[in-house]
Amino acid sequence: MAGSTHVLFISGSIGLGHVLRDLAIAREMRRQRPGLAISWLAATPADRVLREAGETVLPDCADLADANAVAERAADGSRLSLIRYGFSAARTWARNMAVLRRVTSRERFDLVLGDETYDVTLALKKNPSLKKFPYATIYDFVGFHAMSSSPLERLGVWFWNHAWSKGADRASEYVDLSLFIGEEEDVPDERFGPLLPNRRDWARKRCRFVGHVLPFDPADCADRPAVRERLGYGPEPLVIGAIGGTAIGKELLELCGRAFPILRGSAPKLRMVLVCGPRLDPASVAVPSGVEVRGYVPALHEHFAACDLAVVQGGGTTTIELMVLRRPFLYFPLEGHCEQEVSVAGRLARHGAGVRMSLSRTTPEDLAAAVIAHLGREPAYPQVAARGAETAARLVLELADRSRG
Repeated sequence: MAGSTHVLFISGSIGLGHVLRDLAIAREMRRQRPGLAISWLAATPADRVLREAGETVLPDCADLADANAVAERAADGSRLSLIRYGFSAARTWARNMAVLRRVTSRERFDLVLGDETYDVTLALKKNPSLKKFPYATIYDFVGFHAMSSSPLERLGVWFWNHAWSKGADRASEYVDLSLFIGEEEDVPDERFGPLLPNRRDWARKRCRFVGHVLPFDPADCADRPAVRERLGYGPEPLVIGAIGGTAIGKELLELCGRAFPILRGSAPKLRMVLVCGPRLDPASVAVPSGVEVRGYVPALHEHFAACDLAVVQGGGTTTIELMVLRRPFLYFPLEGHCEQEVSVAGRLARHGAGVRMSLSRTTPEDLAAAVIAHLGREPAYPQVAARGAETAARLVLELADRSRG
């Protein structure tokens, strides 16, 4: 097809897991379509990752709302109600939509592709006349769950799920392609709520299931001794603790630190490295001598590949990476965060992967015992469909071609 295809990729959501998978999809799109042009919209810290990867990041990113800051304000320590975050974030969505309208009026794109861009989807759903471009969106969970008996939370969840699920019969008016990162079984076979549709049926009708997306080739990490040597790790047992791209999770890192002296009693040479990510100051994390605390670590998956055990939150991208790398891990879903406590935890349970723990119910002694019990084990995780970048890229490019006639 004559001329270069130009895609606007909006990397939404919080943390860094989404932007890393978005980069993987973008790389696959370029492999399938040499000469493809991609421009990016993303808030901090995702924009930093994109710039470091050499991507074309639009200056309009500076005007986007900071979803990470919204999440951090909504959190109570390491507890984050996703529905509370949703209501807070929704107040910023008009601002983000204004940025998108400005960008797409300034330049023509063959496709707008958004990763968890609920702000865009709901705006176009409410007013389809705003849709001046072909639009594809990416999901990795479907619907909210009430995580307490609070009537107010249950009402809020029903409200959001009603907005999420209604109007499926006219979805083609506002979205041209919906991709689901994962497998059909990752969507609960249950209703969104009373009098609302079945989640899995909704996803079957609306989404193309592409499998999981990895930001790396697992073959590059297959030689673990070589990876360890390249990263400067020796033969000592290695525990990596990580909390992702927000400042939420400081308590988990400090729990790891309090467990460290206990662990040293059983494994005197054990090495513990805690990764704060880009938004938590390592100096603010109180840990005993001997524990290494780092800030943002590029290519964190390499450190996961090198470790003898990881202690992480319950993020979907991180836990899938650990599954594919076949590393033992303990995971602590953010309490009240229904995606991590229900969707991600359900998938991990289905695959028999990881050991689920609760931050509010885990003492340093409990954590130390769990680490020792699983340290260095070679898990027998089942294979997961992990060619999602290839499939997503093909479907997105097919849509772009159709839009160009």
